[in-house]
Amino acid sequence: MSSNRKISFIKLVTTFFLVLAIAGCTTAPLAKKPIRVDETTPEAALSYNQGLSKITAAELGRERMVLSAVPQTPYTQVRMAMLLGHPRVQQDLGKALALLDNVLKSNDPAAVPFHPLARLLSDNYIERAKLENQLDKQGQQLKDSQRKASELQEKLDSLADIERTLTPRSRTPRPEGVKR
Repeated sequence: MSSNRKISFIKLVTTFFLVLAIAGCTTAPLAKKPIRVDETTPEAALSYNQGLSKITAAELGRERMVLSAVPQTPYTQVRMAMLLGHPRVQQDLGKALALLDNVLKSNDPAAVPFHPLARLLSDNYIERAKLENQLDKQGQQLKDSQRKASELQEKLDSLADIERTLTPRSRTPRPEGVKR
């Protein structure tokens, strides 16, 4: 009986250490650093940009009015540029690029941390403007090609109508001595 007790005790201790070993392998989730509303960092601006996709179009309009009313710091200029370049609002990439250019040209210590983000956004908006311009040109070329194809089809149809109205030629052989 004492032997069975020892085996049970050993099993219990082994199970206990196994559970501890498994529990030691798991890690607790990392605590996220909360971004305060008054924080004016590039990370806060990126968080703001993510938040833009979660709000309605009406709220985006109100946000634009709010950003227009507050003092123009590098942080608010980057946020306004993000808002002006957002797909769900009436985009004004020219104004967004001007705001980002102001941030990039500024030597203000508050603007320096925003330079990489402003450069990235500026490059993105320039590329987007080029692509939109190219898309407009290709759309115009497509319309022109369709118009020309339609005109050519009308000409072909007119020629086919003319051919149908012509009297058919007789296919009788000509006498040998007759020349044209």
